[in-house]
Amino acid sequence: MARAVARIVPEATGVVIAPGGRRNASPRRAGRIRILNGDHPVPRRATFAATRALLRALDRWPENATVLFLLSGGASALLESPSPGLSSADLTALNRWLLRCGAPIGVMNAVRKHASAVKGGRLALRAAPREVVTLALSDVPGDELATIGSGPAVGDRSTFVEALRRLRRSHDAVPLPPRVWAHFVAGSTGTIDETPTPGDPRLRRTAAAVIGANATALDAAAAVARSLGYVVRQHRVRLEGEAAPCARRLVRRLPSAPVRPTCVLGGGETVVTAAGSSGTGGRCQEMALAAAPGIAGTGWTILFAGTDGRDGQTGVAGAFVDGTTARRAGRRRLAHALRDHDSHPLLRHLGDLLRTGPTGTNVMDVAIALHPGVA
Repeated sequence: MARAVARIVPEATGVVIAPGGRRNASPRRAGRIRILNGDHPVPRRATFAATRALLRALDRWPENATVLFLLSGGASALLESPSPGLSSADLTALNRWLLRCGAPIGVMNAVRKHASAVKGGRLALRAAPREVVTLALSDVPGDELATIGSGPAVGDRSTFVEALRRLRRSHDAVPLPPRVWAHFVAGSTGTIDETPTPGDPRLRRTAAAVIGANATALDAAAAVARSLGYVVRQHRVRLEGEAAPCARRLVRRLPSAPVRPTCVLGGGETVVTAAGSSGTGGRCQEMALAAAPGIAGTGWTILFAGTDGRDGQTGVAGAFVDGTTARRAGRRRLAHALRDHDSHPLLRHLGDLLRTGPTGTNVMDVAIALHPGVA
């Protein structure tokens, strides 16, 4: 997105934060736009340093400048700065906790907004009175602009009270760091300012539009499948809810013995409730293992993958499974991997992982199921 802007508007200056972290820490450029590295899926040192650089650049621009905010999936981790009273370590701990508690992305982002100095419209407040135009690639179900990247430059309808209520549901089982918990309690009493709402006059010079989403990726996949001779029988099966049950639902929708080469596509974003688990993997790898028994002995092959090229914190995009996976894994090892949310080691042992490296975008996850046909 930054390189496209540099081609169209060569004089544009700015800062872009992309995945990379310590493995690729040297700054790059797209024209006059600096490209810095952040951390994903949990904000850490690289993210906080890159965000400080972005905010310093924003503060230097003249008040009559137009700010083009390019927003893609992963921004909740890549763009982050703590609210007053919280530290960077507090935000890192909160995000790790959120990833393990199994909350839907909308709930996660409502919480993130109220611990951040740049989310929930606060980046737009920092930019005011400059005009801010957001162009977003959606990585959230429903393509809600206030949820994509936790809505840094759009109004927010969520509240501290709502966020605290959501946190309380999981806090008893897995306690939050005390300072984070105290922050949300204080916010719920009105001690800390709320995020700006959509009608806030301070946001009157903002505009936003979604320019790409999961449906864009699925449409492209369907077109490629048809060009290869596949019949796309079901388009846009929704992936939502807990990862393992979602994968089993998708398998049940597959035709049992299609005559012609057939492709079934799904897209969305599931969750893995892994509180207390030390397993490694991600939602796509967990879906892959959960789907394997249901396609045993069939001609189906399924890929579950994150469009950003990263599933969980494993550095792989996802995994393939086919009619032989369950047998090769062994019933007991497969069951233990699912129970412990530890899909990555078993799939790595089987050689069934997909490694793409960072793709440069994020429009949630996709499932691609292929059958050669029986004619």
